[in-house]
Amino acid sequence: MFFIVTKRHLVAVLGLILFVAAFSAVLWQGTARPAFLQQQGTVTRPAVVIVDPGHGGEDGGAVAEDGTVESGINLSVALKVEDLLFLTGQETEMTRREDVSVYSQGAETLREKKVSDLRNRVELVNSMGEGAVLLSIHQNSLPQAKSVRGAQVFYNETAGAEPLAAAIQQAMNQAVNAGGEKTHKAIDGSVYLMAHIDCPGVLVECGFLSNAEETALLKTEDYQKKLALSITAGYLSGCAAMEME
Repeated sequence: MFFIVTKRHLVAVLGLILFVAAFSAVLWQGTARPAFLQQQGTVTRPAVVIVDPGHGGEDGGAVAEDGTVESGINLSVALKVEDLLFLTGQETEMTRREDVSVYSQGAETLREKKVSDLRNRVELVNSMGEGAVLLSIHQNSLPQAKSVRGAQVFYNETAGAEPLAAAIQQAMNQAVNAGGEKTHKAIDGSVYLMAHIDCPGVLVECGFLSNAEETALLKTEDYQKKLALSITAGYLSGCAAMEME
């Protein structure tokens, strides 16, 4: 398999490599190797990983008290995940690369644009065929409980999704949820994207924009890198678990 190396990839990957050196201790489990490299034998990875930065354009998603919108953080983290997956040799596809909504021509109202956007994302994911996996990146919000914080992972009902979500949740708990560990959960069937794709799907809520302290972290480059590394580390570990199902 051959990959086209762009200047953006090189710059991003070099920066992330430097960050990995400092971050690896976070996922250390007292052995001679980081936790996410504890794999034996040859593991078959998905043919393609679709990285989905949630929302975009007119649909900003959740909004923090300081005006920070979810869509921009989603995109920043997702692009970092893509760069890390590229570094491992994993083929990827992005649902968007800019702050745009991917609705079709003819959608006029905000509702029509949201519906069209979701349908187009489902169509893209399902067009990838057998062996695809979806990683959807989002931010959470719970204004009625502003002290709630932390990253949580959700999964759809397709075979392979649950062990992948479990591995990503474990990595997130180690890296960003220390003292407030969360459990991965099956996602509500009302979430259109996750309910209509044919492949295993994992949705990562990276943090709560309703929590001012966590919002401040989510806006920083270093924390976004930590999130991206956690997601990628969990994905690499989860590939082996998916294979054993």
